Amino acid sequence: MLFSLVLLPVFLSEVLGQFPTACTTDQALKDRRCCPKWKDGSMCGVDSGRGRCRFMHQTYSEKRSFNQTNDDRLNWPHEFYDSVCVCNGNYGDFDCGRCKFGLYGDKCTEKKKPIIRRDIRELSRQERLTFFSYLSLAKLKTSARYKILITGNRYDRNTFRFVEATVYDVFAWMHFYSFAPFLDNNMFDATINLAHEGPNFLPWHRWYLLFLEREIQILTHDHDFALPYYDWSMDGKTCSICTDDMMGKSDSQGLLTSTSYFGNWKSICSGFNYPDKYCTVAEEKCRLEPIFRNPGADPNNRQLPSAKQVEDVLQWKDYDTPPYNFTSKHSFRNSLEGFVDPSNGQIMRRSLHNLFHMYMGGTMSLVSLSGNDPIFLLHHAFIDKIFERWCVKYNATSGMYPKNKIYGHGQNDYIVPSIPPVMIKDYVRQAANFGYKYSDYDPASYNSNTNVKA
Repeated sequence: MLFSLVLLPVFLSEVLGQFPTACTTDQALKDRRCCPKWKDGSMCGVDSGRGRCRFMHQTYSEKRSFNQTNDDRLNWPHEFYDSVCVCNGNYGDFDCGRCKFGLYGDKCTEKKKPIIRRDIRELSRQERLTFFSYLSLAKLKTSARYKILITGNRYDRNTFRFVEATVYDVFAWMHFYSFAPFLDNNMFDATINLAHEGPNFLPWHRWYLLFLEREIQILTHDHDFALPYYDWSMDGKTCSICTDDMMGKSDSQGLLTSTSYFGNWKSICSGFNYPDKYCTVAEEKCRLEPIFRNPGADPNNRQLPSAKQVEDVLQWKDYDTPPYNFTSKHSFRNSLEGFVDPSNGQIMRRSLHNLFHMYMGGTMSLVSLSGNDPIFLLHHAFIDKIFERWCVKYNATSGMYPKNKIYGHGQNDYIVPSIPPVMIKDYVRQAANFGYKYSDYDPASYNSNTNVKA
């Protein structure tokens, strides 16, 4: 089918993603409608004034052309649904059944005290154990709210299937899904990446962390839960949290030791990662690979990013610059993503975000699978903390997000796979708008030999 369409101005409220279970039934897909019933029995809680089921017009503010396209993520989410829930006021979620981030109460009018994301080394032993138990529960518990999409043949929509997955595996799958090569006229284009190598990198991952944080809060009934982060900027050549008391120690083969909290974790979608397939092994747990990690083993990536790089990247006032990809110069986004040296903003050199992934090796070095390693959470929370420092320093607004023609990164494009969809640019704002903030922490106060503050 041919597309020459434009997305309508954003009217959609705070949302989560992937495919809501209620929207994966044969009837919902046939009707092309994702408008689940709320507890009052009406779609989107319309009888209670929470929202309504609304047809989404397709409009594009930036003109971009595609050939005969078969990518299911094009014009998200129109390849699956024409109608979605549109929530009123401060209501949110795929059925308008919850509040926007940072709000609570029957009418979602009360503002919560911001949750504080702290460095994992700030947590007491009991707080760390609670965090690990929450992650374990998310890894074991089948999500009651979402399913994931799998297929052995992306060319044929008739082969698409929605299957159950655990809460954490839904999260890991979303990163896999956004990274898959773009399919245009039966040809794969790996240069189009919906969450990396472009302006969407930081907003996408901010939304992504909020997704898991909210899902764990719902799963555990702990609505004050906050993801921790890992400030690696002063660790030099040693990952201070890569111990069995923390995020796991690796053996000589790169496997997490059996005494690690995550030693038995497996990577969803691993082992058979082909461009024409979506996670065909999701239901075959015995075929999934374990988590691999081998920090500092690569002779070309023995050093963690430095505190100087963190400070240097904040000098770039422009959120992003043309051509809005991995070659962009004097770009805060591209420097933080790690394609150029943050000190000068133009020399191509691995740094910051990218350098950490390569330093860790194994699962973390494979972008499509990296979300499977729980250290990914702590790393990206720190990247988000740096993003937040930039937002505060330059008083960031959504208007600072650049107009561009990169598919999946446009000014009025929607985050894939958010349902109902939200605009990317809406996440270029200070974290207080989403109900959280970051602690101030000095990594020098931590003694990795005793796993306590010095």
